[in-house]
Amino acid sequence: MDWNHYRFRSLWTLSAPAATVYGALERIEDYPLWWPQVREVTRLDDTSGIVTIRSLLPYDLTSTVREGRRDRETGVLEAGLSGDLDGWARWTVTPLGAHGCLAHYEQEVDVRKPLLRLLAVPCRPVFRVNHARMMRAGRRGLAAHLEAV
Repeated sequence: MDWNHYRFRSLWTLSAPAATVYGALERIEDYPLWWPQVREVTRLDDTSGIVTIRSLLPYDLTSTVREGRRDRETGVLEAGLSGDLDGWARWTVTPLGAHGCLAHYEQEVDVRKPLLRLLAVPCRPVFRVNHARMMRAGRRGLAAHLEAV
């Protein structure tokens, strides 16, 4: 087992139309407005940027995010990651009922940050809990953001 390899999955049920949620998720430069753990997004160009995240644990993760697949019709947003995290992340947004949607987040990454690699074995469960808390806060933040818009 590679202790520095992670696969994450999250499902967010939101009471907003799929197209509205997709629109919010494709504007990564706005994530810090509604997702507390996304500390900073710096656009490099139309399809890439540098993202810094920090959850409960006292460390920042910084990665370059490069747009991959972007398909509004199927609700897919996919990006490649390099830096402290190498791999990919994908949102798939699908309608759910008359007015809501389901935002399915998937991420597969290898941790490159030296300190986290050193702590990979003893801290893996803590890192996974940290990620889960970040995702819960993101769902709450996006829901509140969509209600305010």
